[in-house]
Amino acid sequence: MRAGDRLPPERELAERFGVSRTSVRDAIRVLEFVGLVEPRQGEGTVVRDLSPDALVTPVASLLARHRTLLADLMDVRKMIEPGLAARAALHASQDDLEKLAQIVTRQRDRVAQGESAIEADSEFHYAIATAANNRVVLRVVDVLMGLLKESRERSLQVAGRPERSLAGHQRILQAIRRHDAQAAEGAMRRHLEEIETVVLGLQIQQNVGG
Repeated sequence: MRAGDRLPPERELAERFGVSRTSVRDAIRVLEFVGLVEPRQGEGTVVRDLSPDALVTPVASLLARHRTLLADLMDVRKMIEPGLAARAALHASQDDLEKLAQIVTRQRDRVAQGESAIEADSEFHYAIATAANNRVVLRVVDVLMGLLKESRERSLQVAGRPERSLAGHQRILQAIRRHDAQAAEGAMRRHLEEIETVVLGLQIQQNVGG
C-alpha cells in the first residue's frame, strides 16, 4: 500500500487474515503507535508517508521511555555497520574515497581545535553506507544515527573520546582505501565497541545518579 491509501474495513481484514476483529483492531493500534497509519475523520485509517523522518519520531519516543533499548540499538549498529564497511571496501569509488578522506580531515581539524565533531562523525558513517551502495541500509543507518544522536553527543564530550573516534575512523578509512574488506569490517567493529563502552557507561552513571 502507498501513502494516502485507505485500509480496508476491519471486517474485511478479519475475513482476509482469518482472525477476529479485535485482533485487527489491536494490530491497527500498533501501526498507529509506530506512525505507519493514522485515523482521519471521514476517511478511515490511512497509510502515512513512510519516510525515515516519519518513522524516527515514534521510535525515538519509545526509546525515551525505555532507555534499556539503547543497548539494543548499539547491538544493531554492530550487526549492520561492520558489514557495510566491508562492502564499502569492495565497492567504494574514487569519489567515495575522496569524500571519506575529506570528512576525516574535517573531523581531525575540529578535534584539534577542541570543537564538536558530531556532524563529521555522522557524515563519515553515512558516507560508508553510501559507498556500500545499498539504499535500504542507508535509510536504516539514517534512522539509527538519528535515534542515537543525543547519546553520541554526550559520549563525544568525554575526555579522550573525540580522539578515539577520529583514530577509529582513520583505521576504517585506511582499510577501505586498501580495498581490504576483512580489515575494514574489523576496524568498524572495534570502533563501535569503543563507542558502546563509553555510551553505555554514561547511561549507567545517569541511571545511578537518577
